[in-house]
Amino acid sequence: MKNVGERGDEALKEYTSRFDGFLTEKFQVPSDLIHKAWEDTPKALQDSLLLAKKRIEKFHSLQIPKNITYTGSHGESLGRRWSPVEKAGIYVPGGRAAYPSTVLMNAIPAYVAGVNETIMVSPANSQGEINQTVLAAAHITGIKKVFRIGGAQAIGALANGTESIPKVDVITGPGNIYVTLAKKRVYGKVGIDSLAGPSEILIIADHSAKLEHVASDMLAQSEHDPLASAILITTEKKLAEKLPAEIDRQLINHPRLKICQKSIEDWGLIVICDDLETCAKLSDIFAPEHLELLVDEPIELSKIIHNAGAIFLGSWSPEAIGDYLGGPNHTLPTSGTARFAGALGVETFMKNTSLIDFSKEAFNETKNAVVQLANSEGLHSHAESIRIRDSKPS
Repeated sequence: MKNVGERGDEALKEYTSRFDGFLTEKFQVPSDLIHKAWEDTPKALQDSLLLAKKRIEKFHSLQIPKNITYTGSHGESLGRRWSPVEKAGIYVPGGRAAYPSTVLMNAIPAYVAGVNETIMVSPANSQGEINQTVLAAAHITGIKKVFRIGGAQAIGALANGTESIPKVDVITGPGNIYVTLAKKRVYGKVGIDSLAGPSEILIIADHSAKLEHVASDMLAQSEHDPLASAILITTEKKLAEKLPAEIDRQLINHPRLKICQKSIEDWGLIVICDDLETCAKLSDIFAPEHLELLVDEPIELSKIIHNAGAIFLGSWSPEAIGDYLGGPNHTLPTSGTARFAGALGVETFMKNTSLIDFSKEAFNETKNAVVQLANSEGLHSHAESIRIRDSKPS
């Protein structure tokens, strides 16, 4: 991080050559290649990307925070004003899979917030190429600047700025452990969305749950990463007993077999509880990123659950819906942080400013209390700043 901050593009070239395996003099993807990536995208995939964009944008447009103006009892005007950051940087992973959905989920809230410029970074392959669908997603979200860099060095570049890469105010987007630690390092110099750990799902299932649904939804999580976790909490002993065999069946000829197997072996878990209330209490202790309620009455059960990044209600709402186009953001709190954090949203790219406008009457009505409080803290000049304005000192 320090090296990137001090040496800029030269350091980025060294790291890109060492870690990504290609040499380059220019990190920025030409705008015509971004546009061409969209034009070369098959029509069915174009339509799917546009549908996802429309749904995500609609939902996030409802999140725009309202400014507050309040007139106090003595004529004072108080308020809070929201405004977007000037520049946002989004990190799009490019390791085990390509994630155009990550582009949409990070760029759209920034756009809705009114961010002036969004800069995207993503690691390229050994030929210096970024996945074409990722570039297509960048095109439809209006991103003009895309840079072929990844890892901790990309976070350092966004936080510090280099000769070719602008310094930003907020960095969002998931990545590997190096990216996460880099975001932790630069927090305070820039804002970040979260320190995301490996992805996770917890499924609560009762007698109404279908075995094949539970297995497929657990595998949909485990195929992300060997460190991803998939957990089932159920009231049904027979479901628990049959699940391992069903997972093995669905893994036959699976294109990400080894990743899934490693994830399930190391981080998979099945828990049997006496009742759904106990399932809910246990889930709240986990505070999962994704929570699926494959139960007979999911809405009722959701009312007693307090800690979850996103709750998927019923058999027709698998997590994959939320990953791609449900509407709410798929960037969610992990590793139990749903106890105190929520999804990435429009406010991630905004900040608020307090507005305080006291009239003379309001000042006179409150001045003595301010002096008393300042004196209680031993802050002489605080009290003096009130007295000096008072024609009749207290």
